[in-house]
Parts: sequence; structure tokens; C-alpha cells
Amino acid sequence: MPAESLRWETLEALKNSQKGKLKYSPDWPENGEDVLSGCNEAPSLSPLSGLILKKFSPRPLQKTCSLGSASRDPSPGFADDAPFSLSSTSSFPSVNVLSSPPSSPSEVPPSVKDTELQVIDDEKKDFDQELSPVSSPTPPPTISLLSPKASHMAGCIRICEEKHRAKAKMELNLRQELQERLVASVASRESEQLKRFEEFMELKQRQEYQSMRDMMERDTQESIGRHEKLKEEHRHRTKILNLRLREAEQQRLREVELERQRQAEGRERLRSLNAIQEEILQLNHLLEPSTPTQPGPAPDHMPYITRGNQLCTQVSEVVRATSEGAFPSMEDMTVAERALHEMRSLIRLKQEEASQAQEKRKKDVEEEEERRKRAELQAQQEEQKKSAAVTAKEKARKKGLQTKAEKSTLKWYQGLQDSANQCVQSLGDLNDPKDLQTKKLRMELQKAATIPVNQISSISGSQLKEIFDKIDKLLSGKSVVSGGKSVSTSQHPKGLDFVSYKLAEKFVKQGEEEVASHHEAAFPIAVVASGVWELHPQVGDLFLAHLHKKCPYAVPHFPPLKDGTSIPDYQRIMGYRVDDSGVEGQDCFLKRMSGMIRLYAAIIQLRWPYGSKQGPGPHGLNHGWRWLAQMLNMEPLADVTATLLFDFLEVCGNALMKQYQGQFWKLLLLIKEEYFPRIEAVTSTGQMGSVMRLKQFLETSLRSRQILPPKGQLSSSFWRS
Repeated sequence: MPAESLRWETLEALKNSQKGKLKYSPDWPENGEDVLSGCNEAPSLSPLSGLILKKFSPRPLQKTCSLGSASRDPSPGFADDAPFSLSSTSSFPSVNVLSSPPSSPSEVPPSVKDTELQVIDDEKKDFDQELSPVSSPTPPPTISLLSPKASHMAGCIRICEEKHRAKAKMELNLRQELQERLVASVASRESEQLKRFEEFMELKQRQEYQSMRDMMERDTQESIGRHEKLKEEHRHRTKILNLRLREAEQQRLREVELERQRQAEGRERLRSLNAIQEEILQLNHLLEPSTPTQPGPAPDHMPYITRGNQLCTQVSEVVRATSEGAFPSMEDMTVAERALHEMRSLIRLKQEEASQAQEKRKKDVEEEEERRKRAELQAQQEEQKKSAAVTAKEKARKKGLQTKAEKSTLKWYQGLQDSANQCVQSLGDLNDPKDLQTKKLRMELQKAATIPVNQISSISGSQLKEIFDKIDKLLSGKSVVSGGKSVSTSQHPKGLDFVSYKLAEKFVKQGEEEVASHHEAAFPIAVVASGVWELHPQVGDLFLAHLHKKCPYAVPHFPPLKDGTSIPDYQRIMGYRVDDSGVEGQDCFLKRMSGMIRLYAAIIQLRWPYGSKQGPGPHGLNHGWRWLAQMLNMEPLADVTATLLFDFLEVCGNALMKQYQGQFWKLLLLIKEEYFPRIEAVTSTGQMGSVMRLKQFLETSLRSRQILPPKGQLSSSFWRS
């Protein structure tokens, strides 16, 4: 319809106009503001406006609505209209038009204000009801129209609102349906999820139940296993406890037995201590000075008496400490035994001193008796000495001294060297082993022969005897233990010859090295070598062969320089060590020669004390006298002859003096008067050290008519240690 389309255009135009953009607030009447103060006249409607509104709105108008001027008037022509009212109490509206608007807000009648406020509130409620999703059963308000134009516009507005309301209602229904479908789908999905969750929970519960049952079964098995293990441990501990009980009982029995033995030993030590104290007191009584029976100064025994009293006090303190009920300890017994030993030593020293004093007195008496005889024979002896010296000087001038050894001596020397060479050649594969087993046997035999020689020392006689017995067993073909292995010379046909050769070589090497550095070591080595020589002569011959080869002066033999012999070879023949760096120094050479001569001088005067053979040793003092005589028959060598004579006489002079007595002193006198000047003649100024030592030794010995025993000589007490 054309009129309907115009109404919509009119509404659109009113909406876009300035007054259509005005804002209306329902709070204006409450704040006392007169919204309709700008209107000069009230709008009026035609009698047909009610029909028009009834036609547009199917709902009956039951409420009264009052419109203001500016807020609801969409056109400028409504600016001068007065407020209006519409009543729907009958089928046709009755219109009451105000003749003139009030001049001010204060002049507006109260009924008009109330009507306007009611209309505003009703409009607000209608607007809220239109926006609500649920239709209200309350009928629309009754509108009082004062102007046909305003009512027309209000009708159009109402139609627009109805359309929007229907559209909103339809959209709301669609949204509700969509929401219901969404809720239904969500509910179904949640229901399915709930079912799955319940199934999962049931599965979880079953799994937990199964795992709990498995765990209970495992715990049961573990409990059974622990129970079995505890039972086994209990049995094991019971067995251990039984063993410990038995051990404790055995230990208790052992302790009881040990206590019994300790008591017995303690009583025995107590008896021994009492016996030691008694003996010490008796020995101390012997230290008291006796009444001198012979004239002369009495010896001073006060040091012995003082020391004896001290020893008695020491032992008495030990006895006093043990008299309180305790047995003497091993330390107490050691102290007491040491005191007893020292007391015996004091007694022995006192007796020796007394015997020496007595012998000295006897000797003085004898000397007094012999002095007269010597005075008578002194003149004759002096004349004989002078004549003998003149005869010796004449013989020396006529004949002169030798430059080489005698033929018999050289023959003996050469025979020893040939025997040694034949022994080396007869060793065969032991001398140069080619297979591993022979080489190993050779090494073990060599160790068994040389290690005991290295162990020789002057510590004790028992140790020296053990070493000798070990060497004797090896040379006798018996098995000995060396390096943790058992070895015997019977393991090879030439084993005995090889061991003899190496043993003799080792003895000479000990003299060359050990004795050269420590002169006292010559005696323990010499006594073992002499004992081995006595039981096994082959070792002695090989020893002499090695000694003569390394020290030809032990023959004595001064080899001459032959044609075609080089200087280094000749020096080796004379005993020097020659290597790539040259010949050794003179001091080292003399030191080695001195060590070997000292060992030889010790061997010729010593004999193994445990030997069963009677008579002189295998190489006795007669060989020493022969060596000394032949040495004096040869021209002296510078620095060598003086050194060797001094070493030989210092070691063997005391034994030769006791053996040959007067002949030995004549020989010393000959050395001093005849041979020593020859030594001085061939000795240069820088080599006078050995010459002066020999000269001092000769003068001291001839002046005192005594040669002291050498240092390091083994005494009888050594073999008891």
C-alpha cells in the first residue's frame, strides 16, 4: 500500500533527523526538569486515530500513555504541540485537548505530571517486555493521543516494534532450538563419555584388583622365601655359635694350660733367679782382696770390687721386685743372666790379672837369672852377627839377587795353571751351554757356589759353620737349597768340577774386593777356604791357580817381557786390569794385590777348627816361609815389594814368629839391613809411603822383639757364639 510505504519512509526520515537523535531519560521528571517547557500548544488527533491504532495493534490498549514533546516528537512540527492523553476505557477514544500550555514547569497541573510519568514507566516496561524471550500476559498500555500526526507516528513506531519483536522472537526460538540441539548433543556426548569413564574405571578397578592380587602373591612368595632364608640363617648361626662355643672352650682350656705352663715357667725362672743370685754372691766374695803372700806391690782390685757390688745390688733389686708374689719376667732373667755373665768376666779378668802378675814376677826372677848368662854370651853373639853380616854382604856382591823364580817354583806354578786350564776344557757344555735347561742348571750351580761365599762374615761362629756345611754338602754331591730351589752337583757329570772352579774363583775374588776394602774380613774367608781345601783338595789347587793368575807375586813370580808381547798384554800378565779406557791406576792395583796377599797369608796360618784330620793344614806356614825366602832372593820392584812384604808380615808375622822364633828374627834383621836398602834404591820419592810403613814395622818389631796378632783374628770365644 502507498500509504504504508510512506509511513516507513517517514519513520526513517524521523529517525535520521535531529530530533530523532535526541535522547530521552526517564529520570528527568524525578530531577524536576520540565521536558515540555518548549511546547506552546498541545497536539490533537483526529477522531479516527483510535481506529488506526486499533487496526495496527491487535492488542487492546489498557494502559494510559503520556508522551512528552521533544523526546517522542520525531518531526519539527511537534515542537509547539502540547502534551496529550489517550484513554481506552471505551471502544472509541476520548480526546482531551488542553487549551493552552502552562507557562512554566511549576504551573503544570499535578495530574498531567502524574500522567506523563505513568506513560514513561509504561513505555519502559513495554520495552523490557519486548526484549525478554518470554511473552508477558500483561496487555499493552492505553495510549492517550492528542495529535493525529503523533498518533500516526506512534502507530508506525508500534508496527516497527512489533516486527522487530516478531523477528527477535523468531531468532530467539531458533537460538533456543539450536541451544536445545547443542545441549542434547552435549548431553549425549557427555553420556557416552560417562559410559566410557565408567568402563575405564571398571577396567582400572579390575587392574588394581589384579595387581593387588599379584602383589599379594609376590609378597606371599617373598615372605616364604624370607622365612626359608631366616631358617637357613638361623641354622647357620646356630652352627657358628656351636663352633664358637667349642672354640671358646678350647681357648679356655688352652689358656688354662698356658697359665699352668706360665706358672711352672715362672717357678722355674724364680729358682734360676735365686740360683743366679747365690752364685753372684759367691763370686762377689771371691773378688775380696786376699792377703799378699809375696813381696811387691799388691794389684789394685777396687774397680772389680765396685763393679761386683753394683751387680749384686742390681740382682737384689730384681729379686726384691719378684718377692711380692709375681714371677720374674724374661727381661728380669735377661738382666740377671747378663749380670752373672759380667760377674764371671770380672772373676776371669781378676784371675788373669793375678796370673799375669805372678807370671811377671816369675819372669822377672828368671830374667834376673838369665841376665848374667846373656851378659857373658853377648860378646860372642855380637861377633857372630858381625861375621854373618860380612859373609852375607860378600855373597850378595858375588852372586847378586834373582830376577825370576826358581825352576821348581815355576814348575809348580805352571802345573797349577795347566790343571786349571784342563778343568775349564773338561767342563764342556757347562762352560758354554747351548740349550736352555743346561744354561739354567749352570746358573743354579753357580749361585749355589758363590752366594754362601758372599755371606761369610765375622758375626758369629755358628753362622760361619752353617755356611761351611752348605759348601761341603754341595761339593759332596748332596742337594742344597739355593734361591728356593734344590740343586746338586750330581745333576750333571761335570757339575762337581764346575762348582769347584767357580768356588775357587769366588774365594780369590773376595780377597781382591772384600779383603782389599776391609782387612779384617780376610780371617773368616780364609778359615772357610782352609776347611774346604782340607776336605776337597781340588778346590785348593784351583784357588792357587786363580790366585797366581791374578797376582803372580803370590808365587812369587815376576814374568819378564817377551818379544812380541804388547804392553797391555804384559800389564795383564803382571796383574793389572786393562780395558778400553786404559790401564787401572797404581793405587787400585796395589789395593787389589794387597787384598789377595792378605788372604793368602791368612789361609797359610789358619785351619778349620771342626776338622777331623791331625797335623798341619793343607797349605801351612812352611809355604809362607818359602814365599818370604823366595821374595827376598828376588830383585825388589818399586812400590810393589814393599807393599806386599808389609801386608804379609802384618798378617802372618805373629804366626811365623811363634813357629820359627830365632830364625824368623834373623830373617827380619836381614830384611832391615840388607834387603831394605835395595827397596829404597829402586823406590822414587813419590812412592815412599809403603816403604816407610815397612821400615816402621821392622824397627818396631826388632826393637820390641814382639809382633802383635793381626786385627780381626778369630778368637776361641768366636766359635762359641
